[in-house]
Amino acid sequence: METFDCIIVGTGPAGMGAAFSLIERHPESRILMLDKTPYSTGGMRNDCKMNFTFPIGFPLEYWDEDVADAYLDEVMKFLRPDILPKSNIETYQARATRLGCSLLEIRQTHLGTDGGLALIKDLQERLRQAGVVLALGETMTDIDNRAKTITTDKRILGYRSLLVAPGRQGFHFLQEVMQKLDVPYVDNIVDVGIRLETRIEHYPIVKDYYDPKFYFKEKVRTFCTNSGNAHVVREKYATARGDIWYSVNGHAFAADEKRNNGLVNFALLKTVRLTEPLASGQEFAEHLGMIAALMGGGRPLMQRVGDFRLGRRSKEATFNGDLYDFRPSLQGASPSDISLAMPSKILRYIWSAMKNLDTIVPGILHPSTIMYYPEIKLYANKPQYRDEHFQVAEGVFFAGDGAGTSRGITGAWASGIRASRGMEEYI
Repeated sequence: METFDCIIVGTGPAGMGAAFSLIERHPESRILMLDKTPYSTGGMRNDCKMNFTFPIGFPLEYWDEDVADAYLDEVMKFLRPDILPKSNIETYQARATRLGCSLLEIRQTHLGTDGGLALIKDLQERLRQAGVVLALGETMTDIDNRAKTITTDKRILGYRSLLVAPGRQGFHFLQEVMQKLDVPYVDNIVDVGIRLETRIEHYPIVKDYYDPKFYFKEKVRTFCTNSGNAHVVREKYATARGDIWYSVNGHAFAADEKRNNGLVNFALLKTVRLTEPLASGQEFAEHLGMIAALMGGGRPLMQRVGDFRLGRRSKEATFNGDLYDFRPSLQGASPSDISLAMPSKILRYIWSAMKNLDTIVPGILHPSTIMYYPEIKLYANKPQYRDEHFQVAEGVFFAGDGAGTSRGITGAWASGIRASRGMEEYI
């Protein structure tokens, strides 16, 4: 049986952050990185926009500003981002303030999906040159922390410390690990919302601020804005029973005028906290996803704002008429009426946010704007951590979005570094 000083499950930004931190401080250590897919996963594969300002990406129950800023400095020194310029922010902020909303000014960079893939390729090569073993296409199936071993679909491996960082799509897997380790946890928080798609001239703020972070009343926020050569995509999820449903997401390629489709998309998300009685946000999200899949024939739903305001469903003709001057970038969505699938209270809060946003940045309520549903973020596992380094059992650490320690690339990278500081004690 082969044994490593550190095994990292997950090759997204949390795993990368931990691995690079460990090899920098302990270059002699033996490190193995596992991923069930044949390629590196995580947020860097999808648009690769990064935020470098607290509190974006840092859940407040685990981070205060001083701690987050210290780790953000490390992330910036390693990634050396080119921060995007912004302009006219004060004007938008003043409009938002008058409505009781806010616009955060965030340091950002954007590589695009193609730039993110190039970054991943470079990072993997640097890891290999440093002696880190990458085992892609290998799935962890069991853990015995007393024996300090994990089982994969190919072999048994020994470890001195273990980092589990599977990301949002590893939500079920992480829960299985916690159950095997007897780690108490709750998963009562989930973000539910829609993704809007429109022409850039109907959301011109993106010319001044690539990914504007608006916060509205009732815990609704904008998230993950993409513009230029921007596309809405669907992401496949499976319930514990194996039922399939789809959430939507967005991405964009690096800036290139030759490939600019003139569209912008972004999410409006409502945070839902289930407390009395305490319930699973994961199961709640899955039920919403399955209702949408039922209505859409297994596909996500889409509806034009013009139809929504008239209280009628969108049909195929809605997306082909001459009044609606752009085709949906997600061709695999089903024209429908999202008000039949989305809880009315959530939809009411999101519609209120859309009206406020149209006052701040006039144009988003143009009748051609498309509302895609569902967009659901499953990163609400809340394990009971033993210490500040996200240790859950002797020598076992969690990090990243799936473990609730971050929301996004830079937060995940920082949480991986933070976990690695605890892992060092076992080298």
